[in-house]
Amino acid sequence: MPWGTDRTSRGGEHPLGNWDWQVFCRNTIDGEVMQGCFGSNGDITYLDWLLSAWGWTLSVSFCALAVALIVGALMGILRTVPHKGLVFLGNAWTELFRNIPLLVQIFLWYHVVPALVPPLREVPSFVLVVLGLGFFTSARVAEQVRAGIQSLPKGQRYAGLALGLTLPQTYRYVLLPMAMRIVIPPLTSESMNIIKNSSVAFAVSIAEMTMFAMQAQEETSRGIEIYLAVTGLYFVSAFAVNRVALVIEKKLRVPGMVGAH
Repeated sequence: MPWGTDRTSRGGEHPLGNWDWQVFCRNTIDGEVMQGCFGSNGDITYLDWLLSAWGWTLSVSFCALAVALIVGALMGILRTVPHKGLVFLGNAWTELFRNIPLLVQIFLWYHVVPALVPPLREVPSFVLVVLGLGFFTSARVAEQVRAGIQSLPKGQRYAGLALGLTLPQTYRYVLLPMAMRIVIPPLTSESMNIIKNSSVAFAVSIAEMTMFAMQAQEETSRGIEIYLAVTGLYFVSAFAVNRVALVIEKKLRVPGMVGAH
């Protein structure tokens, strides 16, 4: 019988006073404790595995966030321009991606889209997950950018046009610099959410933290330690994003605008 399998896999498998944090120092092959908690000569410990999974979680999250910010900002801007066709495009994008559950979208990108577009069969699942998560979040970013732009006094747009600026120049030099300062707080929430939502990547075999937790718990039966460690890393990741965004918000805050104090 493999080590650790004499315990059940449910919570409460061992008393609170009998936690075994050395589980992270164990070799993933034979369960032997390794000095320093890191593997060598091709062997890996559960700590090695956890840190690798954390790296995949952060990679998926930040790549998807980049996609979400770029596409979401574009679609949010389109929803505010005086052109019915562009407004329709922005609205259609937003309503499509925010009204389909995220997990369903991930499965669509992984199973359906490659079947419809054969070249995508060669695309790594990491890229498909990034696109799925990024486009899902872009719909939420688009709504926030739209709200930020429309919260500005209409006179600012008219003033820019009256000064001889084109509409794109008015957006670039007048509206967006102010609107982006307003939407930083809600974008902070989305940045934190995308880290948590990255857990859906386990469904298409991305070796991120949720998949690590499920597999490591099955192998070791140390569910309390495994899930507490993973929960802690999710918290640290989201909290770090929150702190960085707070610094950016304070530096860019405009006195007198919404949220300024």
